[in-house]
Amino acid sequence: MLITNIFFAAFLLMAYLAVFINPGDFILPAFFGLLYPYLLIINIIYAVIWSVNLRIYAFISVVAIILGFNHMSGFIRPSRPGNQGEPDFTLMSYNVRMFNRYEGPGSGTTEDEIKGLVTEFSPDILCIQEYYAGTGGDRLAAGFTEALGKNVESHIKLTGRGRGSYYGIATFSRFPVVSRGEIIHPNSSSLTIYTDIAIGPDTFRIFNNHLQSFRLRAMERSFVSEMIEGTEQRLAEARNVSMSLRDGFVKRAAQAVVLRAFIESSPHPVIVAGDFNDTPVSYSYRTIRKNLTDSFVKAGYGAGFTYKGKYPPNRIDYILHDDAIKALSFSVLRARHSDHYPVMGGFSMTN
Repeated sequence: MLITNIFFAAFLLMAYLAVFINPGDFILPAFFGLLYPYLLIINIIYAVIWSVNLRIYAFISVVAIILGFNHMSGFIRPSRPGNQGEPDFTLMSYNVRMFNRYEGPGSGTTEDEIKGLVTEFSPDILCIQEYYAGTGGDRLAAGFTEALGKNVESHIKLTGRGRGSYYGIATFSRFPVVSRGEIIHPNSSSLTIYTDIAIGPDTFRIFNNHLQSFRLRAMERSFVSEMIEGTEQRLAEARNVSMSLRDGFVKRAAQAVVLRAFIESSPHPVIVAGDFNDTPVSYSYRTIRKNLTDSFVKAGYGAGFTYKGKYPPNRIDYILHDDAIKALSFSVLRARHSDHYPVMGGFSMTN
C-alpha cells in the first residue's frame, strides 16, 4: 500500500507540471493533468486511511495535495457567492454534439429540446459548438433566432461536410454585431470565430471556440467493449486511444498559442467561451486564461464538470473574460441533450 501511495502522489505532482510544459515538448505531464481530479481523490483516500490508522505516511499524500491546492478551485467551488445584483447581459456556451444526428439508431435529434432550453434560459449571447447545419443551415439558424426573440444577429462558420451535411460553430446575439472574424486551425476541423458585439456604449470581442478534440468517438464503443470483454485486441485499442490523446494534447496546445495571440491583439475587451477540450490543469487552459478571469472560479458554485460522456466526467467548457466586465453568476446547466452540459454566466460592465 505504501508503494502504491508513493506512486499516486508522484502522479499527482506530475499533473501539476502539465500547466507549465507544452505537450509538444514533453507529453507525459499532460496525461496526468487530464486525470487530476481522480488522482486528487485517490490521494485524499490514502491520506484518510493513513490518518485513521495514525500512520505518519499520511503526509505523503497530504504534502502532494497541498503543493497543488490552488488547482482545486478550477473544479469545485464550495461556497455559494452572494447576491451580486442583476447582470447587464448573459452568455451561454453549449457543445450540442450535432444535435445527436449521428449517435446511432433510436437516439433521435435534440434540436427542439435545445431550442426549448435556449428559450427557457434566454441568454443574450449564445455560443454553440458542433453546430449541425444540415445542407445549408438557414432553417436551423432561423430556429435559434426565433428561440432568442426578435432582432437577433448571428455569426456562423461551417467548417466541413460530414456525411453529406455541414457542421461548424455559431454565435447568436441580441446585441448588434459590429464585425466578424475567424481563426482557421491548420490540419484540424477545429474552429474559433470572434464576433465584435456592441453592448451599450462598449464593444466586446466574443471568441467562440471548439478546440481540438481527442477524436475518440469513432473508437470509444469498440474500446470500451474490448476492455470489458478482454479480447486480444485490447492492447491495440489502448494504443490507439493513447495516440489519439497525444495528438489532441499537442494540436490543442498549438491552437491555444494562436488563440492567445489573437486575444492579446484584440482592440476590444474580450470574452473567451466554448469547448476547450482540456481541463483547468493543462497547458492549453493556462495559456488561454493568462490575464483573464474564469467565471466559474469567480462566481460558480459546486462541481464544475461539464463533460458527461462515456469517459470520466471532467471540466472542459469555459467562459473567460477580462477585467472590463465582472462575473455575477455562473451555472452548469444539467441538461441531458448532449455529452456536454451547457454553461451560462451573468455579467456586468465594470465601467
